[in-house]
Amino acid sequence: MSKKRSLALPIDIVLTFSIAVFLLALAPGPDNLFVLTQSALNGAKSGLWVVLGLCSGLIFHSAAVALGLAALLKASVVAFTVIKFAGVAYLLYLAYQALRAPVQALSQDAPKRSAFSLYRRGLIMNITNPKVAIFFLAFFPQFTDPVYGSMIGQIALLGTVFIIVTFLVFGGVAILAGGLSDRMARTPKVQLWMNRVAGVVFIGLAAKIALGDR
Repeated sequence: MSKKRSLALPIDIVLTFSIAVFLLALAPGPDNLFVLTQSALNGAKSGLWVVLGLCSGLIFHSAAVALGLAALLKASVVAFTVIKFAGVAYLLYLAYQALRAPVQALSQDAPKRSAFSLYRRGLIMNITNPKVAIFFLAFFPQFTDPVYGSMIGQIALLGTVFIIVTFLVFGGVAILAGGLSDRMARTPKVQLWMNRVAGVVFIGLAAKIALGDR
């Protein structure tokens, strides 16, 4: 007997997917480590803008899977390599900025990065990591089935759930780490070391992307 056609993914599949995404977001990884260091250095609000940028990048990767671009990226060595090293170059640029950042006293006049600048950091970091699209290409189909209607609609739904869960988890990381920001900003030595830690994190992320296989 053929399956009865449905117009939406069953709630149990969506729930299972949500739990899987929650555990993935909670596990230590490049993105939440990035959010952690940025929030500790610049405060929770800054960290949340970074999170928003990262999550906006997930929209791009979800669309790439739905439209088949991720499959093309996986098949093309040249496209994968170009995007990968664009991401590596950007992360090394961020590492240079962090390692060269001056220590500033805490004051109302101390310059801070704009919301757009922080958002852009998260967005570019996510979009220029081709492994995210390829991960989506492998992960999403495990929760889809043609019997539940349009595959593009199913990918869009799962992508939306992925973004919401990721934003909640990473947002929590940003808020918790941001609580330490004011204390650290009052201590120049700690601030200096946090900038160095951030620089090392960026270099480590760049190395991981550069040395990783498809």
